[in-house]
Amino acid sequence: MWDKQALHYFRSAIQYIRQDSPQNADKVKSEILEKINELAIRPEIHNPDKYKVDNDGSYRGFELHRLRIGYLVKEHEIIIARVRNTKQEPLDY
Repeated sequence: MWDKQALHYFRSAIQYIRQDSPQNADKVKSEILEKINELAIRPEIHNPDKYKVDNDGSYRGFELHRLRIGYLVKEHEIIIARVRNTKQEPLDY
């Protein structure tokens, strides 16, 4: 499941990459979605998200292709909570 803003940013990032290289956009999209799909099997594979304020460890994150993906591990679901470019200021959330 995706947070609306996270999904919007992800789509915008892929569209931005597509302007220069449709092939790279497809590759980035595919690899990130593959990594997200793997979370269903091993949701705690990544470290707790250091940018999440008062994180009890349920928010985790990873970086791939200059995008940082933050996600929330719940008992029966994974929520993609945040997508940001790694070049942006790493604002806490």
